[in-house]
Amino acid sequence: MSKIIDGKKLAEEIKDVIAKEIFDAGGLRPNLAIILVGERPDSKLYVKIKQEEAKKVGVDTHLYACPENITEEEILATIDFLNKDKAIDGILVQLPLPQGFDTDKIIRALDPAKDVDCFHPENLQKAFASCRSTQLMSPVFKTISRMLCSIDCNLQDKNVCVVCNSDVFGTSLAKTLECYGAKVNIVHADKFDQELTKRANVLITAIGRPNFIKKDMIKDGAIIIDIGTTTVGKKVVGDVDFANVEDKVSFITPVPGGVGPMTVAYLFENCWEIFKQKNK
Repeated sequence: MSKIIDGKKLAEEIKDVIAKEIFDAGGLRPNLAIILVGERPDSKLYVKIKQEEAKKVGVDTHLYACPENITEEEILATIDFLNKDKAIDGILVQLPLPQGFDTDKIIRALDPAKDVDCFHPENLQKAFASCRSTQLMSPVFKTISRMLCSIDCNLQDKNVCVVCNSDVFGTSLAKTLECYGAKVNIVHADKFDQELTKRANVLITAIGRPNFIKKDMIKDGAIIIDIGTTTVGKKVVGDVDFANVEDKVSFITPVPGGVGPMTVAYLFENCWEIFKQKNK
């Protein structure tokens, strides 16, 4: 029987530390600006959760809700305003953006010093310049590292497969995992290679295809980290068909309750770290 990697429990541990540090700071609180474009229900829900959780740890959030018909130039102007606002410590652009927007261009417009998601090219370059880098890390990458650490998974010489849609995401995550000695293969959703996924000791998937990964695609005893989330009806499901693979894996993250809560917690940790660096 597989074991669940409880993201909710790990997230609470992370948030408890942040909340104590902010409380001990004696009234100093970091400020996080969130840019939400359009009316996508799942994005609105995720932003609402982030705002609610932020209150619990002591991070002040400022929501910039933009209509679906906003122009790219207007979004860029909003980012420029927030980049220059000294009261704002961190900026988050809620992804995915509606079709028609150049996501890479919008992320590049962020001040790297305020980029809490750490996907700005400058931040990625700094983070992977050395495996001993002290730079902030993407909340998603932090989450994966912490989850594997929580189950005492040593990645040295392990086969890891990252299933994804994005070259930037896949390559960046691969570099992170290679720092721990892993042998990483990247599989794109539109060029799916089942032979690579079946060899993986650790399978990480982030493609947003509900219940796509089945037991015949994975290795016996594999560790599965499911980043993908899709709303099907009123239910949120992951990329992995949990019920189908559960008896074949050694550890697996649930959706919801796995990666999601931890990425939110590490988002706040990054915002707090940026605040501390700015106010040394």
